[in-house]
Amino acid sequence: MSNSLFDIKGKVALITGSTHGLGMAMAKGLGEAGATIIVNGNSSQEKIDAAVTELKSEGINAVGYKFNVTDEQEVKTAIAKIESEVGPIAILINNAGIIKRIPLIDMEVADFKEVIDIDLVSPFIVSKHVAKGMIERRQGKIINICSMMSELGRNTVGAYAAAKGGLKMLTKNMATEWAKYNVQINGIGPGYFATEQTKPIRVDGHPFNDFIISRTPAAKWGDPGDLAGAAIFLSSKASDFVNGHILYVDGGILATIGKPSNEE
Repeated sequence: MSNSLFDIKGKVALITGSTHGLGMAMAKGLGEAGATIIVNGNSSQEKIDAAVTELKSEGINAVGYKFNVTDEQEVKTAIAKIESEVGPIAILINNAGIIKRIPLIDMEVADFKEVIDIDLVSPFIVSKHVAKGMIERRQGKIINICSMMSELGRNTVGAYAAAKGGLKMLTKNMATEWAKYNVQINGIGPGYFATEQTKPIRVDGHPFNDFIISRTPAAKWGDPGDLAGAAIFLSSKASDFVNGHILYVDGGILATIGKPSNEE
């Protein structure tokens, strides 16, 4: 019974922005659980091919598709191609995103709009076209990758926080409109994770490293694999009555304003 609740074997899962980092971590988690992974990126075909090769080397069924998630026509064409060549998309994870660390007072409007376009508008575009098939089939799972910045602000990330706050509410409204078709739309809000991008600052004595470890009740950076369980739960029957929820995987940061790891 418990195993069947989390069974996603044979399900087709499209994960945008999945050539590296947390997107790749979730791709591996779902792939190891038996899903067929659709790797997506837009920067280069070489990166997509390398990601697919890496997944296949671990026994995961994976295929790559290059398309720009902010271009509606590209998205529409790509989704039709995926469903024709691989099968109906049962799981969508909207993971593609960027951040520009610029104080709002100094930020150009074009930079602000670019962050909003990729981090907020693209999940709407991709979800809209994937959800049409899910609604027809009366079954589907959509996971929007939100952030702790869906709840909090920080210096220099105003555009990102605006986008991720909007994505939280977009998630809730998707659930409001599509839950009646047996489509579950939820979000995951990652905390701070040990990825290649954060490797240079994850050293003893680095101010930000010390801040994260002291600020996180778990007293450590998250392992990218920690997202796999949350992604599998929200992709499986186990979450069939969970809708419009944001699951924060943050080691407890949002639970406190103190520094519990420094307290006895």
